[in-house]
Amino acid sequence: MAVGPVEYLVVAFPGSRFTGAIAPALAEAVASKAVRIIDLTFVYRAEDGAIEIIELDDLDPDDLVSFEPVEGEVGGMLNSDDIRTLGESVPPGSSAALIVWEDLWALPLTEAVRASGGQLVAHERIPADVAEAAVSAAASASAR
Repeated sequence: MAVGPVEYLVVAFPGSRFTGAIAPALAEAVASKAVRIIDLTFVYRAEDGAIEIIELDDLDPDDLVSFEPVEGEVGGMLNSDDIRTLGESVPPGSSAALIVWEDLWALPLTEAVRASGGQLVAHERIPADVAEAAVSAAASASAR
């Protein structure tokens, strides 16, 4: 079974103010078949730095996005040590969503690369602030 690129992100909610407002955007990405959610975990980092992993069953289902895990058991994506390490990036007194997804839109490209004997030699994400600054600078330059 071919798998598209798999990525993760950690979204922190300072003061632990998670309201579920990201759920509709995530649900739209899933419904459009752009991504498949592989894992969704929540953590809380106490003021003293202690990290608590919050089970999905403990959250309000109205604040969540339903997701269909990939067929079979997916192991090794994020284990409890990974979750705790990522949780250390969350500011104390905050909660965070850890989202792991497969880029389904890239699956045909992945298959074509493999079928042609190609191989991936680099894949990096350009930070959002760098990309936004570059697009803004290009827009300003073209407006002159």
